[in-house]
Amino acid sequence: MTGATLAYPPIIQGGMGVGVSNWVLARAVSRAGHLGVVSGTGIDNVFVRRLQDGDMGGHLRRAMDAFPLRETVEDALSRYFRPDGRRAAEPYRTVPMYRKAVSATKDRLTMLASFAEVWLAREGHGGLVGLNLLTKVQMPNLATLYGAMLAGVDYVLMGAGIPREIPQVLDRLAAGEPVAMRLEVAGAGSGSVHSLALDPSDHPVPGSRLRRPAFLPVVSSHSLAAVLAKKATGRVDGFIVEDPTAGGHNAPPRGRATYNERGEPLYGERDRVDLEAMRALGLPFWLAGGCGTPEGYRRAREAGAAGIQVGSFFAYCDESGFSDEIKRAVRHRVFNGGVEVRTDAVASPTGFPFKVLQQEGTLSERTIYEERDRVCDLGYLRVPYERDDGRIGYRCPAEPVEAYTGKGGDASETRDRRCLCNALFSAIGQGQIRRDGRAEPPLITSGDAVDGIRQLAPDSETGYPARDVIRYLLGEDLGKRPAGQEGRSESR
Repeated sequence: MTGATLAYPPIIQGGMGVGVSNWVLARAVSRAGHLGVVSGTGIDNVFVRRLQDGDMGGHLRRAMDAFPLRETVEDALSRYFRPDGRRAAEPYRTVPMYRKAVSATKDRLTMLASFAEVWLAREGHGGLVGLNLLTKVQMPNLATLYGAMLAGVDYVLMGAGIPREIPQVLDRLAAGEPVAMRLEVAGAGSGSVHSLALDPSDHPVPGSRLRRPAFLPVVSSHSLAAVLAKKATGRVDGFIVEDPTAGGHNAPPRGRATYNERGEPLYGERDRVDLEAMRALGLPFWLAGGCGTPEGYRRAREAGAAGIQVGSFFAYCDESGFSDEIKRAVRHRVFNGGVEVRTDAVASPTGFPFKVLQQEGTLSERTIYEERDRVCDLGYLRVPYERDDGRIGYRCPAEPVEAYTGKGGDASETRDRRCLCNALFSAIGQGQIRRDGRAEPPLITSGDAVDGIRQLAPDSETGYPARDVIRYLLGEDLGKRPAGQEGRSESR
């Protein structure tokens, strides 16, 4: 399979954000003949924090040289690039939070960041590269999509919501036409319609047409897949069918919510996807969650799937964006007693269940959660709401309680909410430095099958490359690793 590019990639690497699915990982998977995926979540701040850390290896600057809007490149370098890197105790400079309407400069920075990530993932090979986005993170998505398309992205994957409008967005952006999509605004009356917009002519680049990427929504039910196949605004090219054992955000159980003794939502027969109904749609689909083994891959193909999507095994490989400290800590837990992953019903501000790996020193610990000062300075999960005067405000149940209630939010909605934005940046080594000199604590998300990395790592101290994940999934012998594996020689 190595080096081949197939019509339907048998293995799709999960699009894990923030920054876990980085360009280094995606390129390694793509060069092996499968679909490498970069995460677009929070990509603007991931990008500028890398610049502030010195852009080791010059990779971002190499990609920036290919970006068509030179003024944006020069502005980003002058604002954020630190040739000698940031001092250890120095806070990161952040970019302004997204709102319904932002400046062209803000949108162009997001385009540049998305472009660079995809461009680097595609550099030097002819394999396939995808972009993963969350429907719930509404406001940056148009600019992120356009930047990725300027870099030639092959696939767009979107979950955490119902991305019905995205196919038409891709069609119109490919043709260089203005795009708009509905902005979900809490409390908006039935006659109140809000939208997000982007016009490529405001960001003129050579040429008028781009290649339209294939679109794969992430679904948790065959009924949602059927709705998207028939009623989306344009062509849907296939589906990622995700089981609730997958990492990150999960769809809530269907029907009345029930919980186990640990407060985890319970899933039942109604949450099982009818694969016969999926086959009847006539579109390719990939199974995700709990199928990251040779047997899981074989069963998926026998069930009619084009292949599988795997996240957790790639998340802890050498090339992933998780910090080396986190990867070592998780390997240690795997080899010394096992890892506990909890499906937390309230941790995420989105309201979706969220998989949290229980690890000392992270926000999974009650004491660390309670000691952290609540702050909202990244804002990706802020929800727009309609104020009494008709204008739009923004709030997040993980922000300071008094701020949230002052914006009309219910205090009960803030209980046990984690600031995923800051915590996930910290998990990739980009934790913000606060006034007391401490970095934001991380939070780790993983699928239920994370213990399976013992099949790949020879011991708790040694990592493994992405290539070995692919070889393992395809049933190849890992006893002798081939020479010339990529590893982590390249800077993130």
